[in-house]
Amino acid sequence: MESKLFMRAPAISSERERELLVFIRESNIIISDLSLLNLAFTHRSYANETSELVDNNERLEFLGDSVLGMCVADWLFNNLPAKAEGDFSKIKSVVVSEDSLAMIARQLHVDRYLLIGKGEENTGGREKKALLADCMEALFAACYLDSGFEAAKSFIMRYLEQQIRAVLDDDYHRDYKTSLQEYMQKRWRKVPSYTLVKKTGPEHDFTFFVEVDVNGRVFGPASGANKKQAEQMAAKLAYDQLVKTSSD
Repeated sequence: MESKLFMRAPAISSERERELLVFIRESNIIISDLSLLNLAFTHRSYANETSELVDNNERLEFLGDSVLGMCVADWLFNNLPAKAEGDFSKIKSVVVSEDSLAMIARQLHVDRYLLIGKGEENTGGREKKALLADCMEALFAACYLDSGFEAAKSFIMRYLEQQIRAVLDDDYHRDYKTSLQEYMQKRWRKVPSYTLVKKTGPEHDFTFFVEVDVNGRVFGPASGANKKQAEQMAAKLAYDQLVKTSSD
C-alpha cells in the first residue's frame, strides 16, 4: 500500500491492522494513516528480503531526527529560562541519544511491531538499541507528516519530558573530564593526569579505582564499573573541590 506521500509501505493484513491500532491506543500517537505508521516500523532488512516492492523507514528516520531536535529545543527554551545555550546543548545531547530513545522504545514495546528480515531477527535485531532508536525517530516523523508539528510535539514530549527531568536531576551526566581539562588549561595551561590505582572483584565484575593529578595535587581514588567511569568520578571529585575552593 502506498501512502499519500508516495512512499511504498508493506501491505497491511487484518491482523497487522489490529496490531497497529493497539500501538496507537497504547502509545497515544496521533496518526490516521496506518500505511505511514507501518512504514515507520519497516527496517531495511525487511524491505530487502520481502517479495513486495516496498521502502524502508530510513527517510522517515532522517526527518524524525530533526522533528525530535526541534521539539526538545522548543521545550528547553520555553521551560528553562535560567539555563544558557551550553546547558541546553548538553541536556539535549543526552535526551535525544540512542540510549534515551531505545529506553522509550522498550517502554512502548516497539520491538513487537518491528518488521525486520530473518537475518536481522536471528541476530537479535529486535533488541538492538540503534534499531529501536531509529524506529522511534521514524515514528516521530510519521506523526508529524500525518498530523502536524503540534501533534508530533505532544507525542514526543509525552515521553521525552520525563527524560529531560531525569537528566536535570542527575546533573545531565556532565562530562567532568572535559570540564576539568578546560579548567586546568585556562588556569595553568596544563592537562590532568589519570592513574589506575587498582581494580578489585571477580573478572566479570571488576571495580576500578582511579586517581587524578591536577597540577601536583592528587584527588581520589574514585571508583567505577570501568576505567572510563572511574576517571569521570575522579574528575568530578577534583572539579567540584577546585571550583568550590576558587569560588569561596
